[in-house]
Amino acid sequence: MKSLVLEQKGELALRDLPIEKDEVLGPHDVRIKLHTVGICGSDVHYYTHGRIGPFVVNAPMILGHEASGTVIEVGSAVTTLKEGDRVCMEPGIPDPNSRATRMGMYNVDPKVRFWATPPVHGVLRPTVVHPEAFTFKLPETVSFAEAAMVEPLAVGVHAATKARIKPGDIALVMGAGPIGLVTALSALAAGCARVYVSDLDDAKLAIAASLGPITPINVTRQSAAEVILKDTDGWGVEVVFEATGSPRAAATIFEALCPGGCVVMIGGQPDPIAYDAGAAMIREARVENIFRYAHAFPRCVAMIGSGAIDVKPLITRTFQFDESVHAFEIAASAPSGDVKMQIELPQ
Repeated sequence: MKSLVLEQKGELALRDLPIEKDEVLGPHDVRIKLHTVGICGSDVHYYTHGRIGPFVVNAPMILGHEASGTVIEVGSAVTTLKEGDRVCMEPGIPDPNSRATRMGMYNVDPKVRFWATPPVHGVLRPTVVHPEAFTFKLPETVSFAEAAMVEPLAVGVHAATKARIKPGDIALVMGAGPIGLVTALSALAAGCARVYVSDLDDAKLAIAASLGPITPINVTRQSAAEVILKDTDGWGVEVVFEATGSPRAAATIFEALCPGGCVVMIGGQPDPIAYDAGAAMIREARVENIFRYAHAFPRCVAMIGSGAIDVKPLITRTFQFDESVHAFEIAASAPSGDVKMQIELPQ
């Protein structure tokens, strides 16, 4: 079946790639016809660099892991889904018997198989077989495009959960990319009274400002810490979310943090970074790290369905499947103002 295949670093093709072994329907599986797939930063990074840390593209791999679609076949033991159900899918499948999974931390199971992470194929293809347990039915109020945003939103919800936000807290999100903005939305939904978002891109900051009580800060013109400390009478914010993946930004994570505050590290850092232990110590700062998410998908579906979180403003461009190679070329150029690009598959 025709798929978007990363042949090697810098080379994409729309072609047939036989993956019959991935398409066998087990008793607890469902077969899904893909509708919408988001382009994630990790997909682009595999395209431009051929690797992310220890995960190296050594053979042709189908890209894509932020997805929604329709159930077209169910396994003999499936009880919660039926043909015709509109769904989104959690892309990481852990080993159910691993110690991490049994402790509830299935996202850090070393054996987790995650779509579009070598050597596991992604879902920019017509159909996929997926476990019922990691497939979630959509309310009628949630579109396929919104459903394909559940995966990145889950990162933000997981980060907000780790932060232990209390009603009335103030937060800083460093980075106005897709993950930064879903984190800002999650922080507001969790109870933050106000969120500051810092970035270099005025167009993305304008989108951030439109999402609610969010104060944008362009760090090429202003110091985020100076703005925040002035606004808070020198106290600072209760939570800082680092969502840039930039070592330079990460070196400043404690500057705007109040005493007893929490820093949540979201952005991936390929190399060791500077860490101001003294600044953390005098604040008695709590530092949390997240890796993807766990137990977040049902919450995300519910919040989008109820209107508690609106992800539609983050979807800035949509391509048809036959434009997939061009879509990735554009995504790799990181155009100003683009947050989330999505690809629609033929129906």
